[in-house]
Amino acid sequence: MAVLEIMKKRRSRPKLAGAAPSRQTVNALLEAAISAPDHGRLRPWQFIEVRDDARLQLGEIFLNAEKQDDAELTDAREAKIRSMPMRAPLILIAVAKVVLEHKVPVIEQVVCTGAAVQNMLLVAQELGVGAMWRTGAMAYNPHVKTSLGLKPEDEIVGYLYLGEAQFEPKDREPLSVDDFLTVLPSIT
Repeated sequence: MAVLEIMKKRRSRPKLAGAAPSRQTVNALLEAAISAPDHGRLRPWQFIEVRDDARLQLGEIFLNAEKQDDAELTDAREAKIRSMPMRAPLILIAVAKVVLEHKVPVIEQVVCTGAAVQNMLLVAQELGVGAMWRTGAMAYNPHVKTSLGLKPEDEIVGYLYLGEAQFEPKDREPLSVDDFLTVLPSIT
């Protein structure tokens, strides 16, 4: 399938189940990731694989992070937070390993990692793997970063949830490129 067609068909798949993608599939996703544009050849991307019982461990990390912000969580809220990593059989946590005081600004290092995640989403679409890029409070929480062995300057760019899609997504609303393009007038 042509790249543009894959892009146009790509949809987030919030309901994922079944078996985790195979090692061969994960490696294909990672190969796509490390093909992303990389200003300065910093290779800032790092991925943390979370599957099987490690998802329960990640749920505990999320819960402990939330308890630091709100010590009086309801049982229902605790259960919801704890179960967040169980929404898919595999999660790849995309991290920008930021190099401070480098000629390549931090924003470019983070965007580079975002491009790596986008490449992964496109390859997942091509391979028929359901995927959902999530962020939320747990992507920005210092306790989560510390628990994952990250440095304070590192950025969690997202959690890439992967598995078998449970339903076909809705079609996108039609968009026109003209709505998103401004043409700078010529200066004479």
